[in-house]
Amino acid sequence: MPRELKEEIELKHLSPYATKSRLSRGRRRRQDDCPVRTMFERDTGRIIYSMPFRRLRQKTQVFFNPRNDHICTRMEHVIYVMYLSMTIGKALNLNQDLIQAISLGHDLGHAPFGHAGEDSLNKTIKEQGGRFRFQHELHSLRTVDLLAEHKSQPGLNLSFEVRDGIASHCGESISEYKLEPWRDKTEAELILGAEEHRPPATLEGCVVRIVDRIAYVGRDIEDAYRAGLMSFSDIPLHIRAELGDSNSAIVNTLVLDLLSNSYDQDAIVLSEARGEALRELIEENYARIYKADQIIAYENMVENVIKGLFKAFLAAAQGQFSTSPEGELALENFHNFLKRHPEKDASPIRKVTDYIAGMTDHYATTTFNSIYQI
Repeated sequence: MPRELKEEIELKHLSPYATKSRLSRGRRRRQDDCPVRTMFERDTGRIIYSMPFRRLRQKTQVFFNPRNDHICTRMEHVIYVMYLSMTIGKALNLNQDLIQAISLGHDLGHAPFGHAGEDSLNKTIKEQGGRFRFQHELHSLRTVDLLAEHKSQPGLNLSFEVRDGIASHCGESISEYKLEPWRDKTEAELILGAEEHRPPATLEGCVVRIVDRIAYVGRDIEDAYRAGLMSFSDIPLHIRAELGDSNSAIVNTLVLDLLSNSYDQDAIVLSEARGEALRELIEENYARIYKADQIIAYENMVENVIKGLFKAFLAAAQGQFSTSPEGELALENFHNFLKRHPEKDASPIRKVTDYIAGMTDHYATTTFNSIYQI
């Protein structure tokens, strides 16, 4: 089907609150339209063919380097978010192509080792005198705007709507039950809005933001059960009564609740009862999983690796670090990255952050071991 016909169908048949491809605010660098694919379909292709997307399969969701192959990775999480978000988008008659692109791109900027890696990077940046914070959603925007490549040029040159959905996918509060799009958000407000955790500019972006939590809360309990930390029977009875006692039941309950409260509205809404139960369940996960001794021990290991890599690469960037022959290859790879870095006037701390944030768990640990000969 030609692109123009697809766009006409969108204009006639999508919800009045849906984002129409033809009305996109466009790309930062102007490009000719594709005769077949809409703006957001092209964005999806650029994301899934990018190197940062490929690396998601070896990045931690919660559990690092699991012996069990069924433990969730960042790649699987992204696919779950995409599937659930598109299911909701279809039911609400929203733009599924936009939802797909945002979902697939929302975690491209995650550091290795999940949120433990993000926390360790932030701590190390501050200790080294950096004047910025590492915020994975903003680094996802930096990745698609600058660090990933498309046709040998810096950045994937995605549409405003996809970039906005990626940058604003992370909410500050787990008590966020209703999301109304910030429709008049400007390009200049993208970064500030993300720093303040303000809503996305589109209803499709709001779907992905809420689904991001729905997708991980029950799945993390499944992984915790395999790790011997928690099972669904440990969830307080009143939460199970409200949401269900399995991942599939929890997802089904929350999706149906969201749909029944969001039809014909310019907002994505969970009922207060289900939203409060979701908040309590996330708090249970924090207490039983994310703050468990096993995870804390893992976080200590992560901090050592991140700090060690940062110290080595920052010194290498200033020509002040030497290592073993095995470690020299790691430093050579880093120097090649510096030569290709698209932001020549960026500080060494920023460039080192970009390099480490792009690593997989495996590459980070093997690089650390080669540099320090462990």
